Amino acid sequence: MKRKIITTSDGSKTIQIEDWNEQYHSIHGAIQEANHVFIKHGLLFFLQTCHSERSEESEPVSVLEIGFGTGLNAFLTLLKAEKLKQNINYVGVEAYPVKTEEIQQLNYIELISDEHKAEFEDMHNIPWEGQHDISPIFKLEKQQKFFKDITDQNRFNIIYFDAFGARVQPQLWTEDIFVIMHKALKNNGVLVTYSAKGSVRRAMRAVGFAVERLPGPPGKREMLRATKNSTK
Repeated sequence: MKRKIITTSDGSKTIQIEDWNEQYHSIHGAIQEANHVFIKHGLLFFLQTCHSERSEESEPVSVLEIGFGTGLNAFLTLLKAEKLKQNINYVGVEAYPVKTEEIQQLNYIELISDEHKAEFEDMHNIPWEGQHDISPIFKLEKQQKFFKDITDQNRFNIIYFDAFGARVQPQLWTEDIFVIMHKALKNNGVLVTYSAKGSVRRAMRAVGFAVERLPGPPGKREMLRATKNSTK
């Protein structure tokens, strides 16, 4: 399928799949969307509500990203981890890795942090499979596989569910997939996604998630956050 680099409304670039009229990030602002959905309502929410009573010596927060893509969500998570001095173990799953020449056309380093250029490049240059140290407090493992093949159980505190939309890949937003997500999360873990479709919300609830609708990022009215209750 034909792909091209486009500029979103906040000046940050993303990749568009022209045959689908679908983008890796919101056309209303790639960086704005990532910060709002995944950092604010995912990482920071978990740290402030579920992780706040733990000591500094506690185990790292574990994050699973469904759709590693351009690495934007991972990069923003690394920067926030550095600022908060919070250890993070990050796993990014991607069936079809983005090409190097596409990554080189993105402007995330320029817009977000020139000081962390090496870390962003390392995220894309490290081998797939196996855990790698990107910084002293941020470890990254990239897994090339389909989401349906994830078998982890009770491993992650947070899931960034950033798959392509249900309009173009409805099979990624089904109860079968959310069963896998529910199993992969630890008790009181959270899953956040930009989607707010009723069918997605119902699928999450059907497998045991407690689901809430939240204000969405620019250009989108709502988003979803799902929590795995300890009683489920």
